[in-house]
Amino acid sequence: MTSPSSTPTIQVCRSCGGGAPVDVHFCPQCSKILSIGRHGDYFTFFGLPRKLRIDPGDLDSRFRTLSRQFHPDYYYNATPAERRASLERSSYLNDAYRQLRTPIGRIEYLLDVEGFAPSGPEQASEQVPAALLEEVFALNEELDEVRDLRASGAPDEAWRSRLERARRPIDAKRASHEAQLEDLATRWDALVDAGGSEVERHALLKALRERLLERNYISNLLAGIERELAQ
Repeated sequence: MTSPSSTPTIQVCRSCGGGAPVDVHFCPQCSKILSIGRHGDYFTFFGLPRKLRIDPGDLDSRFRTLSRQFHPDYYYNATPAERRASLERSSYLNDAYRQLRTPIGRIEYLLDVEGFAPSGPEQASEQVPAALLEEVFALNEELDEVRDLRASGAPDEAWRSRLERARRPIDAKRASHEAQLEDLATRWDALVDAGGSEVERHALLKALRERLLERNYISNLLAGIERELAQ
């Protein structure tokens, strides 16, 4: 499991052999662009702490600046190692930006680098979270009745109105979970600023994972309702 204390903080320049902090992109000794190593993470790459509330404008600005610095056109006449490093960093930058630009993407990535990602696809989307059992049971009953109505030739408005009613409590659950995730993100950032203990960090990460799994399952339920409406 990754933790701030176990994350490497030094990378080695392949051009001059000098050491460089993991959050820099150019060697302090020879100024050459550094190759991507096996350490670091998307937050570090952008020079950001592992926090969840990020200013979108600041992230966009960092992305544009790094995009210019890494652009392969600048390394057209450079050594093969430098050209390869520019391509590596450009690709990694795009991946990092796509992941960190949304609140949910940041939560998913934080759980991953902290060792709290869902253990498999069934945990991520198929297993019914205990907190949603009642809603899932009621929705499945309603969907069965709607399918019977449709099969019997009932008018569209008869079964569509029932689906719309069935969607309302699920929508409300989603809004509740979005608010809970936002609150947990705020608490996580405060804990990072305060240098919270490992026990506190793990408790918050587990809560984030649980809310995220429930949120993903709710999204699947709503997608199922949309598919029924599209019939």
